[in-house]
Amino acid sequence: MDQTTLIINRVLPIFLLIGLGYWIRRRRFLAENTIEDLRKIVVNLAMPSVLFISFLQIELQPAYLVVFVAIFALCVGLYGFGHLLKQWLRIEHPYFPFLMTGFEYGMLGVSLFGGAYGLEKIGYIAVVDLGHELFIWFVFLALLLMKRDGVQNPGQLARTFFTSPVIIAVISGIVLNLLNAQQFLDETPVTGALMSTVRFLSSLTIPLILIIVGYGIKFDRQGIRETLLVAGVRLALLIPLALLLNAVLIRGLLNLERPFEAALFTLLVLPPPFIVPLYMKAGMPEERQYVNNTLMVHTVFSLAVFTVYFISNPVL
Repeated sequence: MDQTTLIINRVLPIFLLIGLGYWIRRRRFLAENTIEDLRKIVVNLAMPSVLFISFLQIELQPAYLVVFVAIFALCVGLYGFGHLLKQWLRIEHPYFPFLMTGFEYGMLGVSLFGGAYGLEKIGYIAVVDLGHELFIWFVFLALLLMKRDGVQNPGQLARTFFTSPVIIAVISGIVLNLLNAQQFLDETPVTGALMSTVRFLSSLTIPLILIIVGYGIKFDRQGIRETLLVAGVRLALLIPLALLLNAVLIRGLLNLERPFEAALFTLLVLPPPFIVPLYMKAGMPEERQYVNNTLMVHTVFSLAVFTVYFISNPVL
């Protein structure tokens, strides 16, 4: 298979599935409540299955701790930069700093990386994302809840973290990996059947996510310049930074495999987390519209940037 055919066959299904989701909404083929139910399947079953298998099978290395710390520090730094930029540019949107940090790994990163490079390589971006997950659950979510409700109980945040199906899957996969339990799980009665079930569930992840993303794309011209600011600033900052980190940290200092470079680049060009509007204060319709528009505009830009990157790096 020549390179052009490979690129078309890997990238085109991503856009076809997103287009299918958009068509489903436009034609009212499925109700919004049905899409929300599909989202629950992704978040609680399919996504945890993918991450469990990824962390169960990947070869864990001490170097991953450096990536973990670097990504966590980057997310914290981006949030602080968002506050500074808000003051410098006199931006009136109170949720602007939340749109300058974090990445939509779950609903976009997994599907893009897995769809283009293969679901068997998800482990690479899952490792890169670990520091980001800690930031999202313990820092980002805490700040969102504080803005909405005031001071939060740390114990409540910890319970939210450790009861999340995604976190349970990641921790379980890592623990069983360290115990070298992969062969036992696959070859033992009952656990072998459970592993097959988990693999069946994981295969649902990419098509369901892309359809859900396509369903949620809504183009609203109102306030387009404000939404372009977030996407423009983030990508202008993070694209060069991703290339620099790949050269200096991933390839230079840690000497990690090439798929980690694609994984880091994919993560850093993703839009802000889609959970922002879910935890906003009530009674802020204009701000909510601004946040939703920003997420959708950035998603379109992220798709374009990732496509260009994949065209340049179709084989890992």
